[in-house]
Amino acid sequence: MFNQLGGGSSNPNKDVEVASPPDDTVSALEFSPPSVPQTFLVAGSWDCRVRCWEVEASGKTVPKAAQGMDGPILDVAWHDDGSKVFMASTDKSVKCWDLAANQTIQVAAHDAPVKTCHWIKAPNYTCLMTASWDKTLKFWDTRSSVPIMTMNLNERCYCADVDYPMAVVGTADRGICLYTLEGKPAEFKRVESPLKYQHRCIAIFRDKKTKQPTGFALGSVEGRVAIQYVNPANPKDNFTFKCHRSAGTTGGYQDIYAVNDIAFHPAHGTLATVGSDGSFSFWDKDARTKLKSSEVIDQPLTKCAFNHNGQIFAYAVGYDWSKGHEHYNPNKKNFIFLRPCYDDLKPRST
Repeated sequence: MFNQLGGGSSNPNKDVEVASPPDDTVSALEFSPPSVPQTFLVAGSWDCRVRCWEVEASGKTVPKAAQGMDGPILDVAWHDDGSKVFMASTDKSVKCWDLAANQTIQVAAHDAPVKTCHWIKAPNYTCLMTASWDKTLKFWDTRSSVPIMTMNLNERCYCADVDYPMAVVGTADRGICLYTLEGKPAEFKRVESPLKYQHRCIAIFRDKKTKQPTGFALGSVEGRVAIQYVNPANPKDNFTFKCHRSAGTTGGYQDIYAVNDIAFHPAHGTLATVGSDGSFSFWDKDARTKLKSSEVIDQPLTKCAFNHNGQIFAYAVGYDWSKGHEHYNPNKKNFIFLRPCYDDLKPRST
């Protein structure tokens, strides 16, 4: 796979550049679900658009379609059958994009920007979960303009993830809320963050044996990731590790960068992190070891995703405003890169 394509000249990792990337920073990146025979990638951007590409076996990307909203896109989510994509925006709404018809319809609304959207497929129901800066979490039957259920959050939602039967939401006060989705969504418990600084991203991981969701990884602006089990067999199972930091400089000071996104490999259970330092890293949480570090790119990495069988790793490159407006360079292009990754993420043999 990908052998016949050279990488982009701007990428020291020789990864494959996605054609016709967004005009502004990528805020959301998701591959199509396993129900679809082809591989599609969608990306939401601060340019108020969501774009869809087909990724061919060679690694070549073919732009398929795009849809816009009235504000920057903050999240995207696929319907489980692969026919639709949900788009959450700062315009306080979520739209459903029917890919075949290339039409959109509004399916959710909040009183403030919608930070996350996730499609839930349970044995007895399906619904859309949305979380907003209006401090609410809502669940929607997309045929109705009224939510099935609304739950209050202590603070604005900054990040969320769903892996049935578990959902987790990270909030602005460093709070973490866990939900069970069996039967119907219900709050399960609230936990104190192990990280001292603002949450940036969260991802659920599964138990290696049972394949059931069992915990989550949480990334912060302070170059640190926490691995947390919902019910740790041993308190020492929960730990944090440092990442996306420069090697120490004179005087022992380090440059510390935000962890912008975390993704777990669907086959191996290992994970990837991307950061404001312009690098990605692959980790084995069980062996507590780093598997690989990338070469540094001259812009932050904002989002990442694995395709459903874990053969392709996608990551987005663009300015994340971590150094303020004075470091924004409008002449710098935004990129999405693809990389064959299956072997790089195999766990360390013990």
